[in-house]
Amino acid sequence: MADAGIIASHRARMFREMGQVRPEMFESLRAGAERWLVDRLRSGEYVGWLASAASSPDAIAGAGVQLRRAAPHPNGKGGVAEGRHAIVINVFTEPEWRRRGLGDALMREILVWAKTERLDRLLLHASKEGRRLYERLGFVLTNEMRYGGDLSMEV
Repeated sequence: MADAGIIASHRARMFREMGQVRPEMFESLRAGAERWLVDRLRSGEYVGWLASAASSPDAIAGAGVQLRRAAPHPNGKGGVAEGRHAIVINVFTEPEWRRRGLGDALMREILVWAKTERLDRLLLHASKEGRRLYERLGFVLTNEMRYGGDLSMEV
């Protein structure tokens, strides 16, 4: 739980770099993410990995997964999956450490963990910059769709 602040900062910076966070929203997103992470780390719903370097006392990269339970479903191999899913989130590398294999190393750790945990499904939402890495590691495009309307409206 002591790492929630750095993970939240990475998360907010990731969205800022993708152009999804206006400057006035940054701190609100970071603080909300930190509160959420503390709760999810405590409950075990979030598992994270951080990388550091001998030359830097701070985390220089990180990635995590949020565990999700889904209804049993066909596993695509003639059997039934229990619904043990995880979504990869918070993949971030400090700019000066990019293109050195840290994202690849973190994702490989996640894949080993996911196999050890015997997950039924591991998914992620890829940024344009990350897509090539994820495809190289075996992730494929799916048929998932997202509702584009406003869900906050009263009915």
